[in-house]
Amino acid sequence: MSPNTKRLAALAASVSLAVMAGACTTVGPDFAQPAAPKAAGYAAAGEATPAEARLDAAASVGPWWNAFGSPALDATIRQALADSPTLAEADATLRQSQSALAQARGAAGPQVDATAGVNRERANLQAFGFTSFGDVKLENPTFNLYSVGGAVGYDLDLFGGNKRRIEGAAARAEAQGRRSDAAYLTLTANVALQALTIATLNAQIDAVNQMIAADQANIDLVHRANVLGGSTATARVSAQSQLEQDRALLPPLQGQLAAARHALALLVGHTPADWTAPDFTLAELNLAAPVPVALPSALVRKRPDILAAEADLHAATADIGVATADLYPNVKLTASLTQGSLNPSDFFFYDATAWSVGGGLTAPIFNGGALKARRQQAREEAVASSARYQQTVLTAFAQVADALSALNADDAAIAAYGRSEAQAGESLRLARVAYDKGGGTLLEVLDAQRRVHEIQASRVRAQGQRLADAVRLFAASGADWRSAAT
Repeated sequence: MSPNTKRLAALAASVSLAVMAGACTTVGPDFAQPAAPKAAGYAAAGEATPAEARLDAAASVGPWWNAFGSPALDATIRQALADSPTLAEADATLRQSQSALAQARGAAGPQVDATAGVNRERANLQAFGFTSFGDVKLENPTFNLYSVGGAVGYDLDLFGGNKRRIEGAAARAEAQGRRSDAAYLTLTANVALQALTIATLNAQIDAVNQMIAADQANIDLVHRANVLGGSTATARVSAQSQLEQDRALLPPLQGQLAAARHALALLVGHTPADWTAPDFTLAELNLAAPVPVALPSALVRKRPDILAAEADLHAATADIGVATADLYPNVKLTASLTQGSLNPSDFFFYDATAWSVGGGLTAPIFNGGALKARRQQAREEAVASSARYQQTVLTAFAQVADALSALNADDAAIAAYGRSEAQAGESLRLARVAYDKGGGTLLEVLDAQRRVHEIQASRVRAQGQRLADAVRLFAASGADWRSAAT
């Protein structure tokens, strides 16, 4: 074995020993996953779970919006998942955090660098006191210097500071991945909510058109009464005035509908001029089955924002170890091997070899308490992260409880509007019969008709609100979206 080969083997052995020695100890607290809550449900005392929801320990399978049975909604959400700039930003941020993790892992391993160079130099012999040799005056020589070599460095990481850095970087990448999941869930929920807004506005416009048709029927009724001599000018003016008032209800609703379509185009990732929203209707958006709501113990292991807060807590815990390791000595090993000669053909001769092997130790002696203060700062950040995690869990539970309560209220409102509409419809029928036979006034007909239309409009809004609250429950319970995104 040549001398150079022996030295290279020695360098490799030194690095191997350094790697093994680096597994000495890891300071700082180890992360412990927060315990799952013991609560069995979300509702407050006296509140019941609505028929549209069921507590289920098993995770839902498939994209949650399939529960509404709308191909148009499915297609719109798929397009949003493919084209939304918001998701593109979230994905890029996730890749950035993953690259930071790769950087931390790479920095903790052996660092190997190669060098090569060609220099043309002119030596100044006079600077060394050589001006002549005997009677011969010496001239400064000009020559080429060729060199090639490499260097190896390794941080022993005696107290695990690098390990904690990698742990923290991995936790931050995990947190960003969970935030990316939250962005996907939020986008799909917002698309569905905007689609429901469009459907509800379409239903309200249809109700107003029915009001206008009824107003026209009232005008015809007045005309018939006028032919029989039973109508007055006041009745004709009242009927025409009601028609114009109801016609005035359309432009605001149409403006809101246009704005909702524009907002949906924005969510999908297009301009309103480049993309037209489907003409959603409440009839095509039906909640086919109860919303599966994860139990509290499962929700904290499922909902993206809770998992992101947990990963943030993990990263903050790892930072305590990083700051603690900085209080202790650190040892780095280095080795280098260089071949240099005036002629490339002489590179591999032993006389052209230069090498070095060494180790360096650094230890904090006095820094004005800065390192201890940084460790305390890391500890307080971990306390703050724990508090943020707890607040995130509480907020999530409150959002689920709010959505469940809202669905209960929606069911009660729709049932009440149904009963009220039936009664108001009967009152309108009787008022029209009485007016047609001369036993009633047009004012009674208009009042009864107004009552019917008001109830119908309220019922339509309640139906749309019920579906919107179901969407909010899906989002609050961390529903699945992945199978459609892949």
